[in-house]
Amino acid sequence: MSRRNTRNAGDADRLLSQFTALGDVVRLRMLQLLTDEELSVGELARIVQVPQSTASRHLKPLLDGGWIARRSDGTAGLYRMANATMPDDSKALWEVARQSIQTHPEVAQDRQRMSSVISSRRVDSEAFFGRMGGEWSDVRQKLFGTRLTNAALLDLLDPDTVVADLGCGTGEASEVLAGLVRKVIAVDREKSMLDAAQKRLAHVKHVEFRRGSMEALPLKDGEVDLAIAMLVLHHIVDIEAALSEVARALKANGRLFIVDMVAHDRRAYAASMGHVHLGFSADTIRRVAKSAGFELLRYRLLASDPVATGPGLFTALLGKKAK
Repeated sequence: MSRRNTRNAGDADRLLSQFTALGDVVRLRMLQLLTDEELSVGELARIVQVPQSTASRHLKPLLDGGWIARRSDGTAGLYRMANATMPDDSKALWEVARQSIQTHPEVAQDRQRMSSVISSRRVDSEAFFGRMGGEWSDVRQKLFGTRLTNAALLDLLDPDTVVADLGCGTGEASEVLAGLVRKVIAVDREKSMLDAAQKRLAHVKHVEFRRGSMEALPLKDGEVDLAIAMLVLHHIVDIEAALSEVARALKANGRLFIVDMVAHDRRAYAASMGHVHLGFSADTIRRVAKSAGFELLRYRLLASDPVATGPGLFTALLGKKAK
């Protein structure tokens, strides 16, 4: 075989190996991240939400295929896209793969989680060089507890407010709100959840427990000023009907505060946890809100917690429209 044919065969083998390395969504997501930032195995594992051993296993074919480069930083290994040494045909192949992954629902969440990981890296550095800041945080927690900031900010609520905690579960939100408002009405469809909430809040005043579903709320017309639905809507089949019920129970100019998951593709949640909807986009919330007599006042993505394993979260504030 001539030297030219040998070179062509080598190029073909290389491209085939590289093409094979791209045949996994997690590896594509990792490459997308490493195009923008140099990351360790542990950081990649936290961002794409896989065990560190799995992240290492995915990095090997990318490293062998020449997609990424590794450098040592002390005892740690840091990885980055190998743009400088990548042949033109490989760059063209990556451009096609990169375009295909952009619409994957996890990519936007990966970027958010990466921002949180990078921010925590900076915090670690600042804590190392600014030891007093870290010491003050510990001292403050010992003196005043871990809930100081949240409790203080929640005191901005009007103390005459009546709040409905819809799908209250075991009563975490009701516990925080009780004492800051005139009354909390904790509502849940499941008796076991209400029993747990009542046990948890046995010592708390101003909380009333009612059993009922979102589609048929045990609330009078215009009974509450504010309703909250934390990680509830993805369990509801007919969201528009449920939101219409909430609107009925709210006073004029009442508001609904929602915390839920952004749109994702984790279909296993439907089987394992009874999720009816795989999260919600801002457009979906805006559409169902309008249909139920609300307007979307705010939709905001929450900063991702690097140690969290679930999809990203959002908050939405809906205002009841005047009739």
